[in-house]
Amino acid sequence: MAAAFCNVVRRVEELGDLAQAHIQQLSEAAGEDDHFLIRASAALEKLKLLCGEEKECSNPSNLLELYTQAILDMTYFEENKLVDEDFPEDSSSQKVKELISFLSEPEILVKENNMHPKHCNLLGDELLECLSWRRGALLYMYCHSLTKRREWLLRKSSLLKKYLLDGISYLLQMLNYRCPIQLNEGVSFHDLDTAKLLSAGIFSDIHLLAMMYSGEMCYWGSKYCADQQPENHEVDTNVSGAGCTTHKEPLDFREVGEKILKKYVSVCEGPLKEQEWNTTNAKQILNFFHHRCN
Repeated sequence: MAAAFCNVVRRVEELGDLAQAHIQQLSEAAGEDDHFLIRASAALEKLKLLCGEEKECSNPSNLLELYTQAILDMTYFEENKLVDEDFPEDSSSQKVKELISFLSEPEILVKENNMHPKHCNLLGDELLECLSWRRGALLYMYCHSLTKRREWLLRKSSLLKKYLLDGISYLLQMLNYRCPIQLNEGVSFHDLDTAKLLSAGIFSDIHLLAMMYSGEMCYWGSKYCADQQPENHEVDTNVSGAGCTTHKEPLDFREVGEKILKKYVSVCEGPLKEQEWNTTNAKQILNFFHHRCN
């Protein structure tokens, strides 16, 4: 384990240098100071100082957290630019691929050193969830833009299917990092609605958005990619938030979308009824799935 930690420290330092150089390029191109780039750069400077100390004394968890926070800020700046420009057709594919790569580095680093992310305290649940959410949400926004381009869809629907499968996989992964709270006599709650949410694996508004996003992506897959040959793209299709019991199977757009949107509507019209979450689009998609099945 000690050797693995040393490898993490060394690799994080290398990745931090590459990210800092990238941030410098982004800042120069922007021509003005940006809050997220400034914060990302500051985190990487702190990372560099810590890596400059004796490697044996460095805490790999702290270093990896600093690097991850910097990556989240840096890529957020670039994502906003893509959204503002409505994902330019000539360059967005490569840029999205690049951002996904950046956001995947922390997990890859842990896996390369034989430490499973779910069982390793180098990355906590919240950071793991955030990394999966950001990748899934980025692909959701990109696919949303692509579904408006009729000519592109006619030529490259197979590419859309890949983006959808990857995005849904990231979002379901995000929903499965933490186990639902099991309600029993040994667990006390002052708020019954909160208890119901936690028992359903809903820990934040982002969890609800991930459910709606993945359901909508399943709808796009059913609508625009139904005529293609099925692919053996296996994902953890459990949508209960049960990270303790995962199983992988080929993704069926209609089946997964129906399952997750029914849960979304149930939660929004149950424990969250007073919060007035909109379920109109979810119900329309469920109606589409129903008619498609029949």
